[in-house]
Amino acid sequence: MSVNLKGKRAIVTGSTSGIGLGIARALAASGADIMLNGFGDAGEIDKLKSGMEQAYGVTVGYSAADMAKPDEIVGLVEDAAGLLGGVDILVNNAGIQHTAPVDEFPVERWDSVIAINLSSSFHTIRAALPLMRKGSWGRIINIASAHGLVASVNKAAYVAAKHGLVGLTKVVALEAANDGITCNAICPGWVLTPLVQKQIDARAEASGIPVAEAERNLLGEKQPMHKFTRPEQIGEFSVFLCSDAAATMTGSSYSLDGGWTAQ
Repeated sequence: MSVNLKGKRAIVTGSTSGIGLGIARALAASGADIMLNGFGDAGEIDKLKSGMEQAYGVTVGYSAADMAKPDEIVGLVEDAAGLLGGVDILVNNAGIQHTAPVDEFPVERWDSVIAINLSSSFHTIRAALPLMRKGSWGRIINIASAHGLVASVNKAAYVAAKHGLVGLTKVVALEAANDGITCNAICPGWVLTPLVQKQIDARAEASGIPVAEAERNLLGEKQPMHKFTRPEQIGEFSVFLCSDAAATMTGSSYSLDGGWTAQ
């Protein structure tokens, strides 16, 4: 499916690498102007920006806004509207992880995971919705997780945040149902990002097994399908959610998880 997003303006949080970058590139490839966000080397981020602009002929901005800080989040939305002329698409992707049993979970880590994985989406949506309503069109995509639908041990904050994000998705969808705005969640399982590849390599080294075997073992712990979702696939699905074909798809959570939550 070819989706034309020329003239649309998109914010993608946590988009300097991994899933967020895959989504940003897919939206740009469909013609959308992009506001990137995230941390990283300034030189590398400049290369990302210029590379996307040259490859896709779109405007690409960047904000270093900290998704744990509400004032900076509001500034991100304002900066995007100023640079791009408005905000039509919002992808809430920024996230962090920490694992520990509930009774040993550091309070400060709980607070930071909830702030970045859940509260930041409230703040971006709150700021972006009025801009979308002006144009009577908007697409909000929250990157949740299989852990937004099911749980795993030692991930209390992450699971709570992602479950909360699925709930927030439903509320926003109801409130914006007749404004030309949709709000949906994508719930990936294992996604092959650079961070996950490092986990696989570390497992292989620690166990003295081939990388391919370590990969199958990791996937097999949760997924019936021993195959990673790729960031670009999540990007392509995000583009679909912005298309006319998805105009009445709202308030739903879509699993790209190799059968993880079907069990």
